[in-house]
Amino acid sequence: MNGFENKVALITGVGRPGQIGQAVAGAFGRAGAGLVIADRERQLVADRVAELQGAGVRVVGVTGDLTSPDMARGAVEAATKEFSGLDIVVNVAGGFIAAGPLAGITTEQLDRTFAINFRTAFNLCQAAAPALARRGGGAIVNFASIAVLHPAGGMGGYAAAKAAVAGLTRSLAIELAPLRIRVNAVAPESVRTPENVSQMGADAPYVEMDDLVRVVLFLAGDDARSVNGEVIPLSSVRAR
Repeated sequence: MNGFENKVALITGVGRPGQIGQAVAGAFGRAGAGLVIADRERQLVADRVAELQGAGVRVVGVTGDLTSPDMARGAVEAATKEFSGLDIVVNVAGGFIAAGPLAGITTEQLDRTFAINFRTAFNLCQAAAPALARRGGGAIVNFASIAVLHPAGGMGGYAAAKAAVAGLTRSLAIELAPLRIRVNAVAPESVRTPENVSQMGADAPYVEMDDLVRVVLFLAGDDARSVNGEVIPLSSVRAR
């Protein structure tokens, strides 16, 4: 796996323990990157900062609502202030708001679904692009979903929001390529997290966390320098 000793990574959705953001941040930290981690809840961010610092990781935490462009800019400014630059952005932040028949989804639920899944990614990409360009380029990894490729009934809002993330990824890959900024996305099936296991059971099909993290690190690293504008599906079926 790539080393990231001279890199700085900004990772969103790093709050709740046992979730994807925590695993991604830990992996980048172990690989040597300096980290800026972002989430909504101050105490959870403080807890994750303490854990990472205890493991010897250089890390700063920022707290706020990334649906706000000001918060996104603040997260990027934290990276440039603390580490003098930014090389990698991983947009983990997102979530599932409501499932059910079309007729039962409210406007508020739809707006919130797009805000936390698409607007957070858009805001961070917009805020981070100039900082990445100043370092001579970098990598952005967004989080789409397998629902983009294989949607299920009752998930229209979520599937549409993640499809917007996929479209953003492909468009920015073209737009930012002259700045040597690569933009890709992962599109996993359900990931084995404590929250998902509690809801769907231990025997449901899951993408294993380690498998997901390895793909994210690959896309962020120099070994993927020829990979741009891709939305990579991750399957719960593992090759043996």
